[in-house]
Amino acid sequence: MTWKIQSINGELTDKEFSIDRDMLIGRHQDADILLPFADVSRRHAALLLKDQGLWVQDLKSSNGTFVNDVRIEHDTLLKDSDILQFAGQKFSVLQPAKTVEEIEAATAIPPVSTIDSDPIQQPSEAIAVSETAQEPVQEKTVAEKMLEQGMPDLKERDRSVQLAKDGMPQNVGIPKPAPIPEGVDVKSALKQPESCEVEIPATCAEKELETQKNASVGLFSLIALIIVAIIAWLIFK
Repeated sequence: MTWKIQSINGELTDKEFSIDRDMLIGRHQDADILLPFADVSRRHAALLLKDQGLWVQDLKSSNGTFVNDVRIEHDTLLKDSDILQFAGQKFSVLQPAKTVEEIEAATAIPPVSTIDSDPIQQPSEAIAVSETAQEPVQEKTVAEKMLEQGMPDLKERDRSVQLAKDGMPQNVGIPKPAPIPEGVDVKSALKQPESCEVEIPATCAEKELETQKNASVGLFSLIALIIVAIIAWLIFK
């Protein structure tokens, strides 16, 4: 990584100096960064690179070395945009831009082996609820059990039972009916219940008699008309 310092005042304004190694700052001709000014000491300060960081060290200069307007006595770590001053000469510290490889290394996801692979522990309360909250088992009905068992094979049936050609069993005894308990009259149990007479209301009976009477009168009238017609036919004939 290469740091830079840029002059922000005096004759060297906007001039940049690259710091890619430990460098000596001063007015002497052997200095790595030559500052030919009377207020700058011959061996004024040193810029040191440690673990990719930039440090400044004052070499007991006469007019001092400053970081952000504070005179330093010991080695001081510099940051981006700090104001570095040697006597009356001021410089702005420029941190080097990170390379693509450094950015990828900083943002890289750690391998799977480094990630904690312990399974997520569920709370004991959640485990207890999941174990106890089971659906009740419904007992199967007799019909469902018979369907699961199916019809027994002929080989599994009683071998003493012989089958005819049509598949009907032979020599199978018919069970006797259960005995009738004493004191039970079978005939009385088989008797038909007596019919109940339904009473017809008086108004309905009167209407029925009137209807029958009218029918009789109409029948007699019809017979009389037929007789009169026959007599008239005989007379006029």
